[in-house]
Amino acid sequence: MPRYEGDYRLPASVNQSAVSHYLTALDMRRKCHEMLAIVGGKMPHNIGIVAGGVTEKPTEDKITNFLWRLHEIREFIDNAYIPDVIAVAKIYEDYFTIGEGCKNLLTYGGFELADGMLFESGLVSEKLEWSGFIPDNITEDVKGSWFGDSTSGKNPAQGETNPEPEKKQGYSFIKSPRYEGNVYEVGPLARMAVNYVRGNEKIKSMIDQVLAEFSARPDVLFSVLGRHAARALECKFIADAMADWIMELKPGEPTLVDYEIPSESEGAGLTTAPRGALGHWIKIKDKKIDRYQVITPTSWNASPKDDRDQPGPIEQTLIGTKIRDEENPFEIVRIVRSFDPCLACAVHLVNARGKKLGEFKIV
Repeated sequence: MPRYEGDYRLPASVNQSAVSHYLTALDMRRKCHEMLAIVGGKMPHNIGIVAGGVTEKPTEDKITNFLWRLHEIREFIDNAYIPDVIAVAKIYEDYFTIGEGCKNLLTYGGFELADGMLFESGLVSEKLEWSGFIPDNITEDVKGSWFGDSTSGKNPAQGETNPEPEKKQGYSFIKSPRYEGNVYEVGPLARMAVNYVRGNEKIKSMIDQVLAEFSARPDVLFSVLGRHAARALECKFIADAMADWIMELKPGEPTLVDYEIPSESEGAGLTTAPRGALGHWIKIKDKKIDRYQVITPTSWNASPKDDRDQPGPIEQTLIGTKIRDEENPFEIVRIVRSFDPCLACAVHLVNARGKKLGEFKIV
């Protein structure tokens, strides 16, 4: 694929190793999909998770196949992924001060366990201070979005999605999720930072070890490299936990409980997705969906200006960034990619009239 040129500092040996591991990572991704298919029926878009449980029943063979793949993935994370992130960071240390953004982090928490959550919910401020998360404090603004203003500033449970593509102030088909009216970043950095501040021993040990490599303070986590490091360390944290989870499955036991759709009801489902906080708000009437709203992680991170003209997290990381060459803005690309944004997770339009947007050639 095309790339912007310039500022490629890696020595040949480090670069060759990184490229080799990138190719291996594609195979690891395939194995991850196979693991999900083992317990979910297929991947992507697994069909095995339904209201009341799962349709796939665990067997000894499935557990063995899952563990075999997980063992390979854990080895890759420990021996390639994390070492590569550290190796690159040592050469690009200036990216610990680039892409800082709003410095407010939020996570709903995730992975329910018998004695709590693997990731605790909460918010962390620039001063690395924790506060509790209250779902009702979430609102959505649409001043900078191509949507009608009738429910701007309200909780998604009262929200509506009415396109208004000719709206003069609009410049995005993403709404602006806010917490108590403030801008928050979500994702691996938020999950790891919240649980680091809360004193999770394993997370604290992993992060402190990486920070020691650079004689750095925890506040450097608010950066491009901080996001990449958090994503890599979180991979290890979750993969290690999965080795215990899969062994808790007991072949032959029921995997479903009866579930009946209520005639009328409403509620919210808040969970953690790979890219961050994911929320669904639904109202049921006559056993049918009467209202439905969703806030994806990328909607938090890529949100436009809100009703108070506050830019979203990604926008804030770009403001003031020094660009060496406006025709070759690789700094912007690196900052945006550190959030791992998902185009499919944000509302967008496709021009069906065949308008040519651009082209590139592979030679």
